Order: sequence, then C-alpha cells, then structure tokens
Amino acid sequence: MASASAAPYTRRPARWIRSAPDPAIVLALEREIGIGRLAARVLAHRGFTSSDRASGFLNPSLSSLHDPLLMRGMAVAVERLRQAIERQEPILLYGDYDVDGTTSIVILKKALDLLNARAEFHVPHRLRDGYGMRAEVIEAAAAKGVKLIVSVDTGIRATEVVRQANELGIDVIVTDHHLPEAELPPALAVLNPNRLDCDYPEKNLCGAGVTFKLIQAVLAASDLPPDRQARLLDSFLKMVAIATIADIVPLTGENRVIVRRGLNGLREVKNPGLRALIGVSGLIDGVPPSTHQVGFRIAPRINAAGRMDSAMDVIDLFLTEDAERARQLASQLDTLNRERQNAEAEIVQSIVDRCQESPFDEDCAALVFAEPGWHLGVVGIVASRLVERFCRPVFVLSDAVEDGLLSGSGRSIPGFHLLEALETMPHLFRKFGGHRQAAGLTIARESVDEFRRRLDAHARTCLAADDMRPQYVVDADAAFPDLTERAIDEIFSLAPFGFGNSMPLFYSENVEVAAPPKALGSGKHLNVPLRQQGRLLFFKAWNFGDRIDLFQPGRRLDVLFTLEDDPGAKSRGYAGWSVSLRDARLAG
Repeated sequence: MASASAAPYTRRPARWIRSAPDPAIVLALEREIGIGRLAARVLAHRGFTSSDRASGFLNPSLSSLHDPLLMRGMAVAVERLRQAIERQEPILLYGDYDVDGTTSIVILKKALDLLNARAEFHVPHRLRDGYGMRAEVIEAAAAKGVKLIVSVDTGIRATEVVRQANELGIDVIVTDHHLPEAELPPALAVLNPNRLDCDYPEKNLCGAGVTFKLIQAVLAASDLPPDRQARLLDSFLKMVAIATIADIVPLTGENRVIVRRGLNGLREVKNPGLRALIGVSGLIDGVPPSTHQVGFRIAPRINAAGRMDSAMDVIDLFLTEDAERARQLASQLDTLNRERQNAEAEIVQSIVDRCQESPFDEDCAALVFAEPGWHLGVVGIVASRLVERFCRPVFVLSDAVEDGLLSGSGRSIPGFHLLEALETMPHLFRKFGGHRQAAGLTIARESVDEFRRRLDAHARTCLAADDMRPQYVVDADAAFPDLTERAIDEIFSLAPFGFGNSMPLFYSENVEVAAPPKALGSGKHLNVPLRQQGRLLFFKAWNFGDRIDLFQPGRRLDVLFTLEDDPGAKSRGYAGWSVSLRDARLAG
C-alpha cells in the first residue's frame, strides 16, 4: 500500500457535472401539475418528464405499496405462520444487531403478539457471536421445542445452519434483503426480493421492509378488521422508516412511500421507548423529523447498542410499556453513542496519521486497513468516514470472534460494487456478504495482504481516475432571487431525501463574498455571507475550515449548495430552512 516516493494524500478537486433539462418539459410540468420552475427543473433533471410520473412521485400513498403476495415464497410463509399461531407452537425470531435487524424483530414480535402467537427472539452479540445465524442457537431452540424459526435481516447465506435446523425438525422462514448466493438456503420459504426467481417489483427494500411485507400479508390473512389492519400498518411504518433510512437503501419507489408516511407518523408517537429515544436525540416532540435527523441522531443511538454492547437494550427499549424504564434505556443508548463516537474518531485519526507517515500510492484504487485492538463495533462507520476522505472503496478490519481471524466492514463509492469484488476471491474468506455499497467479511490474518493486493487490482480494472475524486451532479441553476418561500416549499415537497433521492444540488455563478466568514465551534466549520443580485444569504459551510482563505471579502465565486429543512427552527418561529455550501471555486 505504501510507497517510499509517495506524497501525503491530497484530495482531488471535485467534478461539477451540469446539464440543463429540456425547457419544453420544464414548462409542461409547470403548467400541468402547477409547480414552480425551480422544482420543475429538478423533477425534469431526475427523469420525471411526464405529469403522471411527477404527480405520482410528489404524492405517494399507501395504495402505491405492492401486494406482498407478489414476493416469491410469501404465501407459503403466511400459511406456515398461520399454522404455528393456531397450534400455539413456539416461534423463534432470529435477528441482527443493527437498526435494520432490531427494528425488524420489534415489529414482527408486536404483530405476532397481536395475533396471540408464542414468539420469542434472539439477537447475536456482535463481539461474542459475530454476524449471521449460528448452529448453537438453533440447537438450543430445538431443545426448547421450537418448530419454526423466522430470520429477519439475516439468513440468506446461512445454508448450513438452515440445513441443520431442518435435520432437527425445525422449519425456517428466511426474510432478508442481502444479495443471495447462487444456492439459496434450504428453507421452507425464502423471502428476498433480490433472489433471481422473485418477480417482486421493489428490489431495494431493507430488511425491515421485507419484514413489513410479511406482516402486511399475515395481517391480511387474519380475522382483524381492515380498518384496524390499516392502523397497525401505519404504526409499524414508523419503525420501518427509521430502518430504511439507516440502512441507506434508495428512497425511491416503495421505500419513498414507507419513509414519507413513516416520518409523518412520527409526529405522534405513543411507544414509550421511541418517545424516550426522540427525547435524548434532541428532537422536538410533535414535529416529524427529517431523514437527516433520523440518520444522524436517532439511528446512531440505536446502532450504538449493537456496536458497543448488546442490541438487547434496543429490543427492550421498544417493547417496554414502562415510561421510566424507557427513559433509562434511552439514556444508556445515548451514553453508548458518545462512546461509539470517541472510538470511531480515535481509529479514523490513527489511520489518517498512518497515511501521512506512510502515504499510499495515488494510483491505489482500494484501501484495506487492519489492526488488532480496534473496536469491531465501529469499523463499518470508520470505513464510511474514510471513503468520504479518500474517495475510494475501503475495508477496515480488526479482531474477530475466533483467534487467528480478522473481521470487518467495507464501504464503497458509487462506481464500485463491493460484493461483486469479494465474489472474485471467495477462497480468501471464512465468510462474507453484503451488497453494492456495504459488505462484511471474516478472513485469516495471513490472507490480509493478498486481499489488499487483489482488491486493489480488481478496483483498478473498474475505476478510472475521475471515479476517485468527489463528484457533484447539479440538478438546476438557481440565482439567489429564485429562492422564494414558494420555491423552497416545493423543493422540500420532493423529500424524503437520502440515498437515491438526494437533496437537490443547485449552482449559482458569480456570487460575491460579502464579508469575512465566521468560524463555528473549533473552526472546522464556517458561516459564509454571500451576495448575488442584491440578495444576501448566510451559508453553512461544513468542513470548510481549511479553505477559509478562499472566502476573501469581495472575491467572486461559483458555488454549489443545497437547501436544508429545519423543522425545529420553524416550530420556534424562525425560517424553516437554511443554505448549505457543498463546494466553491473562483468564478469562471
């Protein structure tokens, strides 16, 4: 990785990609759906070129959800669950320790409890058990008389464990969204929209999304009145929305319906645990959170339990009816999240320091960092931070559960499919899995150097130099006077924003730095006053502290920016939005 002649890594200037949509299409959208020009430009740029498609995008509804029976194996799974409920058979729900896995367990257990099922659950301990289904858990379940296991957000690659369950007389229903191997596990039913023989229209559900479809089908087959079923589904969507945002799946199609409706439902929360979690996250009761607030305040606190200790605290939090107990558990998650932040920052800094002392070659297309003693619970989020910094796919590995092995996680850039890369060298790993943007693996220590070489070699065949620099795709040109209250409200109507439906990115040229920027906090961030056509706006410039010299008063710049919704400020009587600087360069 290191080169004696290499210089410390320098972040390459970002690419700005601009393209203007067809003016005729923009005008047609304005007239036919009654929307302003700025939002119409964004819609047209993103491919919503007909009024029907644009209207469907702007107004998602529950009727847009697909029939769950379209998912292969769903009818078999529903019938087997019906039998288990009728016979009062013990059911084991086998989950995962992240947001997606824990929320899946919570919503499925609540649904089965409503139908008088006998359902218990198991969540593995990240540090003691590692990822995935384990044989000893299946054996313990068989000893307790369990005849049905339902996996949630896990199991698609647990072929041997499922086979063992079958030998012990246990039926298994696998619900998962991770990409399968060529051979599916020999379960009674495998619910996964990504299996090759599944025609379910929405391929991008997270694990909780797949679990929700199972609940939708089970409730439809029950004796509950339709109006109660609808209320229950709306209630479950709050948790599913949190998981969908946290798992960074595209917020388009069915996921858009789930998140939009789920976030609106968070305006009124009855669950004591969720209320307590919203409180410690610093959010305002009665105000629906944004996707950003879920992704950076709520989800990290849920994930902190599985990363730093046991995810059982999360299950307890959402299942308890005791408000005081909920507050205690939420406070514990808040403390664990601070510990997680510290551990993450220490590892990131140690890797950055290492790259300064022993720089990697600029031509290196993928990076692998490994060190015994790094906290295994935070290596995934560390990998995310390093991808942002180095603009390359990154794996971060540390001690595994078993001696002689390392485990860890990888994160990727848009042009590189992590799981496909790992599948070019499967013999190197004890186990691996994931999808395009995120993956996990376990590997022998002595194989790490070969993994590093082969991953880099594979990445070099897939990535060009331009792929390894920041890239901004502009949605529309916008002069400061274009940012009217109506235009801003219409831009926010395109939410929820996230992966697959990012916040619209705008370009303004020849803006003037109106005064010296003000440093925020430690100086890492800036508040920059910019003026154009007589209008002054104050831009939040996150992580621009090292570029403060660019913002000299009177200097003319071209800028990229986004609009940020701030529901908390709006509830206090302030403007409910702000402008956030994404990039800037000298005008022209």
